[in-house]
Amino acid sequence: MKILVVAAHPDDEVLGAGASVARWVDEGHAVQIAILGEGASSRGPARDATDASVLRELGRRAEEACKILGAPSPRMLGLADNRFDTLPLLEIVQHVEGLVAEFKPELVLTHHGGDLNIDHALTFRAVMTALRPMAGSTVRELRVFEIASSTEWSFGRFGSGFRPDAFVDVRRTLQRKLDAMACYDSETRPFPHPRSPEALEALARTRGVQVGMQAAEAFETIWRRE
Repeated sequence: MKILVVAAHPDDEVLGAGASVARWVDEGHAVQIAILGEGASSRGPARDATDASVLRELGRRAEEACKILGAPSPRMLGLADNRFDTLPLLEIVQHVEGLVAEFKPELVLTHHGGDLNIDHALTFRAVMTALRPMAGSTVRELRVFEIASSTEWSFGRFGSGFRPDAFVDVRRTLQRKLDAMACYDSETRPFPHPRSPEALEALARTRGVQVGMQAAEAFETIWRRE
């Protein structure tokens, strides 16, 4: 199976589906990760003048994270961090359409539409628009993932809350997710922050317990066709 992961920022691909990606790669599936935003220029006092070296370093970390998961180099599209709302939605949609036309996935994973982060919400909207289930499309299923410190912190106030209905057993690949997340050391926080290693493992254990597994990543199915 060909699987496309569309993430808003470097680290979202790991937080949302890292352990599942590692499992699918191990099973022989073709997984491509695409990261729409550059992930840095909204931070610090000189937001519009982020040093190119910072962005290159973040790209290097994304490469290393994908290597740990076993995935090929991510596609980095470089949209302005936390400013997707300053772009015409059509521009983001066209980026996603290009990825789908190039990779021809059967399963697509992306952000939950009710996330607190505006880039996550607009990524969901763009993917939904690009993947209207028309005849001839290779895509058979669209799922959304949860992002620690964004999905749960919206408290369901920006649409319906995350309601998982698909669970991937990741007991053998959870550690690779945690190792890949360690590549983004600027994004991790001490416990009890949701992006701490302890909290990420606890979330995987909790999702696993929900369905009788030792550890799982959870997804919500938006649509599926046989």
